Amino acid sequence: MTMKKVFFNLILVLVTVAIIAQNQYVGIYKIYPPGFYHKVILPDISGEMPVLKNYKAPLQFKVDFSEKKYPNDISLYNTIYHNLPLSQGNSGTCWAYSAVSFMESEIYRLTTKKVKLSEMYLVYWDYYDRAENFVDTRGETPLGQGSESNAIQRIMNKYGLVPYELYTGLQEGKKFNDHDKLFEEYETYLKSVKTADIWDKEEVLTNIKNILNKYLGEPPTVLKINNIVYNPQTYMREFLKLNPGRYYSFMSTKRYNYNEKHELEEPDNWWKCKEYYNVSLEDFIFLIRSAVTSGYTVSLCGDVSEPGYCQIEEVAIVPDFDIPAAYINADSRELRLYNGSTTNDHCIHIVGYYKTGDAYWYLIKDSGSGAFDGKHKGYRFFHEDYIKLKMMTIMIHYDVAKGVLDKIIK
Repeated sequence: MTMKKVFFNLILVLVTVAIIAQNQYVGIYKIYPPGFYHKVILPDISGEMPVLKNYKAPLQFKVDFSEKKYPNDISLYNTIYHNLPLSQGNSGTCWAYSAVSFMESEIYRLTTKKVKLSEMYLVYWDYYDRAENFVDTRGETPLGQGSESNAIQRIMNKYGLVPYELYTGLQEGKKFNDHDKLFEEYETYLKSVKTADIWDKEEVLTNIKNILNKYLGEPPTVLKINNIVYNPQTYMREFLKLNPGRYYSFMSTKRYNYNEKHELEEPDNWWKCKEYYNVSLEDFIFLIRSAVTSGYTVSLCGDVSEPGYCQIEEVAIVPDFDIPAAYINADSRELRLYNGSTTNDHCIHIVGYYKTGDAYWYLIKDSGSGAFDGKHKGYRFFHEDYIKLKMMTIMIHYDVAKGVLDKIIK
């Protein structure tokens, strides 16, 4: 063997050893046991305990989290006021839970009032507006239970807000939402309208209200709070002191020019909101850091279907077998948006942070059923790299966004 070949083989061995040494994570196939959804939510909505011995979970490719340590202890975090986590039950309404939780924190920040708002009030009017849009577009509006967290601004402007105690949207005797039958009837009816080509808006919306009232109840129009009578609009503005126009949404994609407003092209943005400020990834992360370190919370939406997302350990990380941390940037983020491996499938609420060395971790309040499977019910712990790579949009208050907005709004 020539000296040149020996030298080449030695270099190859050293490089291989270096790569192995840097490889902190391995992937494994894992089956998760029945959790909160099967043990708590299903018995409530069905009235009977499912036979768990017949439970067949899907095989999932996940990070092997064994013998790994993470800052998954709430006491480590600088927390910002928020109400305790609440499950969205069997419904695709995470957007409403994220948005409501965010506004509850805002109300406390602005007034020190501790208020629990109704998520289902938002859902009722989002379903209603969606049906109206379905008629206006002659059936081109996508139908689904999902929406975006900034839908709350549209709904607040048109319909105001109401307290949870006056409108839970729950069926009598139930603790959790179950929207399967609701949405089946809702969708079937609207599809029949399209098939029959009958676009009488007044008739359609009357029937939609009847469906929503049947499953969610009729929303209140008169609210008596501390012996003062409000309607949902005056309650929002006079009692809660909320101004929908003070909240801004941001995204980060190379599809559009930075520092411009564009539409978030997602089916859940069914009303085609074009009020998303598209900013660089550096500004996107800067806004999140600036918010939480200044006592503001953040409503956050993005992708939660990754190997580094664990319902038992309650953490979200990016393993190096996916992409090394040093290579997480605007291009690796964009690749995942472009090829569809990043989707906007869940909305959550950042309510705290923990800084260790140069790394930021975020305390997440999560209404999804999987968030109740671990030790800290309704909470998760996200590494900033995960947000950088996989989360798509944020909603924050103007005050904390002003530094970035000043570069955009002249």
